[in-house]
Amino acid sequence: MTGESQPEYGLDAQRFKLGSESELTYRLKWEAWEWLYCVARCRCIGLEVRLQGPWGSVIDVVGVGPANVIYAVEVKVSRSDFARDNHTDADIARLRKRADSLARRIELAETPSYRASAADLERLLGEQERLRERLDTVSTKFHDSRFLSIADFHYIMAPRGVVLAEMLPDGWGLLEPGPREVVTAPAKSVRKNSGIMSNVLRAVARANSTAMMRARGVRFGNDGSEFPRPGDERSPAYALGPENPERDEANP
Repeated sequence: MTGESQPEYGLDAQRFKLGSESELTYRLKWEAWEWLYCVARCRCIGLEVRLQGPWGSVIDVVGVGPANVIYAVEVKVSRSDFARDNHTDADIARLRKRADSLARRIELAETPSYRASAADLERLLGEQERLRERLDTVSTKFHDSRFLSIADFHYIMAPRGVVLAEMLPDGWGLLEPGPREVVTAPAKSVRKNSGIMSNVLRAVARANSTAMMRARGVRFGNDGSEFPRPGDERSPAYALGPENPERDEANP
């Protein structure tokens, strides 16, 4: 031992947290990771993994277990968060039918021969805007056959009581903090070959590489990646607030 002071190394529990996600979402991701590692025996796990090609779905946690079994876990922190993805194509069709009907009512209200009050027209326009926003955010992910074909097992990780067993979409299981398995997901028949498994493993590796680079303070932008220089005291990417456009400009 020398008299020189030794560097101090601290554990940053939020090293891989995205600036846009809540503390609860981040914690539940790691609860899912723990379950995948300890129970499902996955040894290849990634956060924010994009499957189904460059424009495909981003899955909160993906794990690959023994015999190349693929697990996909979606984290839902609230009932409204869960409901956002729990729509069918029939739900979307009904919303679009409502939007068409509302558009016709607004068109009628704006004609000179129709004496609608300004308040009525304002109400219809407000309803149209809310319906448009809902259509822009509504998702059929939980019922999408293409999404359900990318993994052997699909799970939802949620706080206790947020998602009940009877609310689960067909083909999904349920995890809760602990972590513990509340409902076992049914196994799916997933087409597997070396090319498909290579794509999954590559997607996990890409997600983990990006996460490590963000944690190191690498900035991703339209002009490429900017690495910190030695001694550069920039904040890790997870610490950037939503006002900083560098945070999510690119997703390599």
